Amino acid sequence: MKLKTIAANFTRPRMGRRLAVLTASLIVIGICVAAFKTVGFGTDPCSTFTLGVSARTGVSFGTCQLVFNLLMFLPVIRFDLSRIGVGTVANMVGIGYVADFCMWLIGLHTPPEGFSIAARVLMFALSMAAFLIAAAFYMVVDLGVAPYDAIPQLISAHTGRLSARAVRMLWDISILSLGFLLGSTVGLTTLITGFCLGPAIAFVSDRVKNWFE
Repeated sequence: MKLKTIAANFTRPRMGRRLAVLTASLIVIGICVAAFKTVGFGTDPCSTFTLGVSARTGVSFGTCQLVFNLLMFLPVIRFDLSRIGVGTVANMVGIGYVADFCMWLIGLHTPPEGFSIAARVLMFALSMAAFLIAAAFYMVVDLGVAPYDAIPQLISAHTGRLSARAVRMLWDISILSLGFLLGSTVGLTTLITGFCLGPAIAFVSDRVKNWFE
């Protein structure tokens, strides 16, 4: 039964289209995380934590992201295989290393005095819009969720005391707080990703879900 559950997540209608959109979404998300780091207005909660670990340990962001996801992957395997798909694995491995490469590339073209505030605001606006759209598409293709997203879903499914939204908020706040204590920046990007991602997913889903059926 477990093998059938996993197999079902790898065989969906319009699989070629789903995989193409998944790949593009993860690449865009990685680029946006690199831009968020460069701009300095904070990042999403998961990246905030792993950037903090990376800064403290000297290990690359991509590797820290992968190790953190692998640790969270264990309870997902144990309690709910239905959440695992090719998107789960691609997220774990891809986003962090795409972000690492883009951070290196941006570093090569960063002026010695740093980017101007106008350039940073423009970079922030463009990367935030791209991030919200790409993350929404990642969810809409329905090829498995990231371990970071699966953990609060599992907690919510196994407790009746808190709503799914409350569990997710507590989860994000906890991880974000750890990242802040490790020295990561918490700012405007963090707030917008926290409050706007859900509406962005709903907005995109209503308009493109028929593309994958």
